[in-house]
Amino acid sequence: MAAVPTPPPVSWNGHVDTPTEGPAPTDADEATETTGATEVTEVAENEAEAAAAAHEYKGRVIARSGLLLRDRPTRSSRVIGTAAYGQIVHIFCKTRGDNVNGNDRWYLLTDGNWAWGSAAYIENIGQAPRWC
Repeated sequence: MAAVPTPPPVSWNGHVDTPTEGPAPTDADEATETTGATEVTEVAENEAEAAAAAHEYKGRVIARSGLLLRDRPTRSSRVIGTAAYGQIVHIFCKTRGDNVNGNDRWYLLTDGNWAWGSAAYIENIGQAPRWC
């Protein structure tokens, strides 16, 4: 998973914690604090979205007869779906499982249902997926 930036500390009343030294805050100070917290939250959300997009892994099904999608990364697990030849699939991560044509890697796919597909039948588009 992509690391999500940690938001600034927030006190019990929902305001960003600030030092207690100096004069008591005014209404204008509180408005500035709230606006600052909102801006920080928006920046953090934008950074998280950009990180997620940067780590979106895709692949193309290269099994001529289509790819069987399974509930575990094993050849004997239950088939829960299929992906057609040439179909673009979204990959969450990879792990080791049963060996298929000399390849023991399996991809966790996120298209509709979460399902496992053998990497032997999926050609990466872009960078290789991260490990689960």
